Amino acid sequence: MPIKVIITQNFNHMSEVAAGIVKDKITFGLNKKKEFVLGLATGNSPTGLYKHLAKSFNSGEIDSTRIRSFNLDEYIGLPGENPQQRTLHPESYCYFMIQEFFGLLDKKFIETSVPYGCLIDQKELINELEAHKEDWKELGTEAGKSIVIRENSSSDYLEWIRKTILDGYAQKIYKAGGIDLQIIGVGGRGHVAFHESGIPFKDSSVLLVKLDDNTVENSVADGHFSSKEDSPWYAISMGAELVYKAREVILLANGERKIESITKSLLSDPTPEIPISYGQIYSENGGNLIYIIDKITGRELLSNKNILEQRGIEFSILE
Repeated sequence: MPIKVIITQNFNHMSEVAAGIVKDKITFGLNKKKEFVLGLATGNSPTGLYKHLAKSFNSGEIDSTRIRSFNLDEYIGLPGENPQQRTLHPESYCYFMIQEFFGLLDKKFIETSVPYGCLIDQKELINELEAHKEDWKELGTEAGKSIVIRENSSSDYLEWIRKTILDGYAQKIYKAGGIDLQIIGVGGRGHVAFHESGIPFKDSSVLLVKLDDNTVENSVADGHFSSKEDSPWYAISMGAELVYKAREVILLANGERKIESITKSLLSDPTPEIPISYGQIYSENGGNLIYIIDKITGRELLSNKNILEQRGIEFSILE
């Protein structure tokens, strides 16, 4: 199916437009089956959308008790003595979702799932990786790398991570029937969730990711963590291949920082250097992909509208 690009005026307008589209798609889906499976993202981009959706659920426009959700990613290495403390840490994505969406709902979803990163002890992970270097390899061309643990690892801990934390989350999505509608944002270098720039597309299901040093340093500089030692160095994330197995994908982006990655993702050929460019492959294989962005992020796309049209990308500007 052709990729659709919708240019909105600002963040609030983007959120309102996205909420209307998501609401219509959920309503349509629930007319056809008992449950709807929603893929969710963290970050600033979807927060306005979530507030609009919560109002629709609470007003009875959509039945929240027929929704099941899966989040894209979660940190490993959040401060805390046990999984419960790490899960409820203010910087955990689980906590973010409670604050920004789940906690706003009068009637809860059937189930909400976030990758099981908080179950992993970062120090033990680092020790096991160091002690069993033959049991894993790194993939990626940039500082952020995917760590691939081989089957039947000699480390029980690494084997548990591979089977239970990574494969287990993918299996849970599969058993739910797959994701009907996935909402995503985009990082400054075009990454989706923690599928960092340079991590290969092939076999990118649920990933164990060693975070880019700049990502860690920025989290301290931005005040999220007190020091690099107290910061997460790893994360669990859906990879691009899994993200774009959803029946439909809506990408949200606003502001100056997203211009380059959004532009390249549609005007250049697909490349792991810009993970969201996988959307082109997804679309060519019949996936339904919609970009909903503000006019700042879409500035370069507007300048190259003729090229987008030549590529078969549908384009609309909303006032």
